Parts: sequence; C-alpha cells; structure tokens
Amino acid sequence: MTKNKNDNFIHLASPDIQEEDISNVIRVLRSGMLVQGLEVEKLEHQLSTYLGIQHSIMVSNGTATLHLILIALGIGPGDEVIIPAFSYMATANVVELVGAKPIFVDIESDSFNIDKNLIKGKISPATKAVMIVHEFGLAADMHEIKSICDTHGLFLIEDAACALGAKEHQKYAGTIGIAGSFSFHPRKAITSGEGGAIVTNDAVLAAKLRALRNHGIDSENKESKMDFIYAGFNYRMTDFQAALLSNQLKRIESIIEKKQEIARKYMAEISNPLVLLPSFRNNKFHAWQTFHVLLHKAVNQADAIKYFKDKGIGVNYGAQCMPAQTFFKNKYICDSEVEFPNAYKAFTQGLALPIYEKLTAEQIHRIIHTVNQFKINDL
Repeated sequence: MTKNKNDNFIHLASPDIQEEDISNVIRVLRSGMLVQGLEVEKLEHQLSTYLGIQHSIMVSNGTATLHLILIALGIGPGDEVIIPAFSYMATANVVELVGAKPIFVDIESDSFNIDKNLIKGKISPATKAVMIVHEFGLAADMHEIKSICDTHGLFLIEDAACALGAKEHQKYAGTIGIAGSFSFHPRKAITSGEGGAIVTNDAVLAAKLRALRNHGIDSENKESKMDFIYAGFNYRMTDFQAALLSNQLKRIESIIEKKQEIARKYMAEISNPLVLLPSFRNNKFHAWQTFHVLLHKAVNQADAIKYFKDKGIGVNYGAQCMPAQTFFKNKYICDSEVEFPNAYKAFTQGLALPIYEKLTAEQIHRIIHTVNQFKINDL
C-alpha cells in the first residue's frame, strides 16, 4: 500500500477525542434526548465547580456567548464598547450586531493582550463596557483593568474564548468581570465542534441569559405554562455536545500541562533570529491555546506560511487586526498601521505554530528543526 504524502503532515490543531468521549455521545444519541437537557445541566455544574463560579450557561457557540452578554447588559445603539484591536473578528462583530460602536485599543507587543495603559484615553460618556480578550490563552492584566472599570462604572466583559484554565494571580480567566465567555471550537483546549459557555456570579444576569438563549422563555418560571419574557434566540447547546465535552473537561489540567510542556520546549530550543518568541509575566498561568511568534520584518508572512506547509507543518496567522479588515476600515476610516501598530504587526507578521496534546516528540522536534532552519532565501 502506498503511503499518502500527507500522512506526515502536522496540522495546526487536532482535537484529542478519546473513546470514552465518543461513548458518551453514543449513549446520548441512543437515548433520543438530544436537545438541551440533563447533559447540558450537568456540564454547567461541572464547569462552575472547576472555575469556582456560581453560574455557567452553555450555548451554541463562542460568538453567541458575547452576543448574549451584550444584549443581557442592555448595550445597544449609542453605546461604545472598548475592545482590543487584535482578536478574532467575532469580538468586534458582536458589538456591531447589537448596534453599539467598537472602540479599538492597541495591544502590548509582548503579550498580544490589550494595553491597559491606553484604556483610560478611550473612555467617553458613551462608553458602557470594556470587553477584553485573553489572547492565545494568556490572561490580560485584569487587576488593573478591573480597577479602571470600577472607577468609571463600566461593565468588564471577558472574552476568554482561548483561555479556559488560564489564570492571573490564581484567579481563572473569565471569572473576574461581570461575565466571561468561552469557546469550544476545535482549535480550543476542549471541543464540541461548536459550542460556548458564559459564566457569571450575577444571579439576575444569569437568569436573563438563560431566558435569552432559549427564545426568551422565563427560565425561573416553575409553572407548566411557558411564559416568553424577552425576544430571545435559539442559542442552545445540544445534549450530545455536552456529553462530548464532559470527559474532556475532566482532563483539562493534563491537556494544559502538555501544552505548557511543548511551549517550554519551543521557548528553549527555537533560536532562529528571524523568529521572535512570545513572552509573559510570572503572575500568569498560560493555557497556550496558540503559540504565536512574530516574524522578522524582512520575512513575508504569506511566503513563510506556504514554506512551512510545503514542509508538512500546518502554520497560519494567529488573529486579525480587526480595524484593518474591510468592513471596519471603511466604516471607521482606520489607518491601522499608524493607529494600532502593535496589533497590525501581530496580524501581518504573526505566525501560529502547532501546540496540542497529541503532538509526538518526533513531531515537536520536526517543528523546532524546521523553524530553526528556514532562511529568507528559502521563501
């Protein structure tokens, strides 16, 4: 039998779905009870226990989490929401979708997180919230950012899509603001294909979120007759998705430990002067959803991505400089290279390397060797 030349390709991400996870899904499928039910409820309790938070609300995807949080907090037309300029587009899109205005802030060049020192200068009478992103699994500087929000009476929302298990000063990302958001997309630490979770300690907000995800049905009403108290959405998670996540959540610490082990090896052994390694502070517990490096300005990003893929290594750029994308650039007349230089650099010179628990020692060695060997003349 001829071996496929792609058999040795190292993908950027590859979920570790184990037999017990599959058995859990099969059990639910055979039960016939597929929509949001007991499995979702059990998973919500499991996540709340893990994070040490009062309420978890499972929904259909990570974008729905942010959309629901903004709506539940009453943010809409005429309001402004401060967000980092560097993230996946969903962060900015949900602000637009509720009719509010995203106010972009540049990021720190070393952490890829929002620059806390620039937030105050963006606050206006229309500002209602600061929505930070724990980029690539590294917690933002939450102590200082929360202090700013408390001083100015602003909601602090955490987009922790990449940061399940990440910590700052022993506090889990997603549990510090009024509400936190997680994603279970296949590139995240644990996955249900699509799926998301909102966490909060605010009981009133939690009840509103539960109603909004399910067509606006009063989730606190214990009578047999349904009462629709909001114009809501169908943002429910299925029970078989919850069953797929349950055992993965039990393994989350070992998953993160493996990612940290790979990251330490990358940090110690990648030595190509054309590649700038990431950095982070000692008070952070990095979940390493992505290992994101910066290429030297002399390296063309697209050429580098092609080079590595031709060598059998699935790399890609990490996230977007959101105000540089056509919709936002045209609507808000942004010159991102000037206004958000760190975000623009992270977008145009960034490179995400594979980092997941299924990588073998041989694959990790191949990645490091290939990164160390490439030269501008190779591209």
